[in-house]
Amino acid sequence: MRLLMLGGTGFVGRCVVEDALARGWAVTLLHRGHRPAPAGAQVVAGDRTAVAGLAALGTGDWDLAVDTWAGAPSVARDATRLLRDRVGHYTYVSSRSVYAYPPPAGLDETGPVVDGSADDGGDVPYARAKRGGELAAVAAFGDRALLARAGLILGPYEDVGRLPWWLHRVARGGDVPAPGPPDLPLQYVDARDLAAWLLDAAAAKLSGPYNVVSRPGHTTIGELLAACVRVTGSAARLRWVDPAAVAAVGVAPWTELPVWLPPGELHDALHRGDVSRALSAGLRCRPVAETVADTWAWLASVDHRPALRTDLPPLGLGAGQEAALLAAAEAAEPNPSAG
Repeated sequence: MRLLMLGGTGFVGRCVVEDALARGWAVTLLHRGHRPAPAGAQVVAGDRTAVAGLAALGTGDWDLAVDTWAGAPSVARDATRLLRDRVGHYTYVSSRSVYAYPPPAGLDETGPVVDGSADDGGDVPYARAKRGGELAAVAAFGDRALLARAGLILGPYEDVGRLPWWLHRVARGGDVPAPGPPDLPLQYVDARDLAAWLLDAAAAKLSGPYNVVSRPGHTTIGELLAACVRVTGSAARLRWVDPAAVAAVGVAPWTELPVWLPPGELHDALHRGDVSRALSAGLRCRPVAETVADTWAWLASVDHRPALRTDLPPLGLGAGQEAALLAAAEAAEPNPSAG
């Protein structure tokens, strides 16, 4: 198979390229040169956001293309128009954020989506941008377009920093505020499992939208953080904090406490989606312990902290916030001298 990867040097794109190369596929990788490309790919230097930036691709043609673009939909539009007669099948890595908010628990691919336009520039919200990218892919490729609506993505090469933040914090040891309850279910996909499914699905010429994330309850916040303690070999002690106490302290879910959302509407939207279609189409998700261990091994293999995306808010707790959460956890513990 001949794969064209638009991007492919970071996180999901890199996992796609590495998986395709391991299958013995011929991979052409178009990127701007910000990071080294995986060895074995044919690298084409080009900036798709520039005028005639795709000209570097020449007159080549490919069986499959994978596009992880998350910026201006017009950029995806231009790429799909250029490639529609030169690529057999087009996979656009989208997001479950395209569903109209609030998406209820159990929502499948037939749920209502946000408005979008393939002609939008880069000044639109993330959900509309991803929907615009979907529309661009479908307009150019029709039933040759696969829309992979991913959810929370974790694993090696993560450039957002959610799981790496927890691993680094736990590795420092001491008391670690852990947002509860411990049995709160999480729904995510390891980037390598997403990549494998993308290539399998594209090779099988699947089309249309798929929610590509683990089943609801694949793991819990307790299992995730306990795995962080195990793999780092840390003497850290998880101190569980009730969601109401987190809110009272004023700590923001998702950003200041990465990965975590309290029970309720937001949690249902992210962690209780229907993924039966992707599971029926072969999606397989590895255990959380493997995702955590491999992410820690990757972090340990580099000689500096990997660069994070600069288009997202910074992650993690300040010292004052951590102290306030630990005080809340201590206040909630039974007093053995009472009574």
